[in-house]
Amino acid sequence: MSKNRMPLYLVLAGAGAGGYYLYRSGGNVDGAKKEMKIDAEKAREKLPHGNNAQQAGANFGKEAGANIDEAVNNARSKFKLDERIPEAAEDGKKKFSDLSQEARNKLNEGIDKMDRTVEQKAAEAKGTASGWFSGKK
Repeated sequence: MSKNRMPLYLVLAGAGAGGYYLYRSGGNVDGAKKEMKIDAEKAREKLPHGNNAQQAGANFGKEAGANIDEAVNNARSKFKLDERIPEAAEDGKKKFSDLSQEARNKLNEGIDKMDRTVEQKAAEAKGTASGWFSGKK
């Protein structure tokens, strides 16, 4: 399967739109086509044309760029990431090493406990062995 899923999304959107118009027209294909044409013309009328379109696009780009720059600056000033990254990395290393040592200790305790239990059960089984492997009947 290709990595680009845009064609799939476009087909699904088209099928969804077609289903919507068919549903609204009660299953009448001609009625659905007419409604679709009316809605497309209404949408076209709302779009800017010619120089107005170019100016509207430029204004939108400026506003979007300003909003993005403002968000980045706010994040930098609020969190001061440049200053906090090294200190956060040290804290993370310290916590990880503490946790890993604690995990190793718990794992070793569990293994020791299991070994003692297995040895104890083996000794009990050896002392009271009567069955297939012991030779006693």
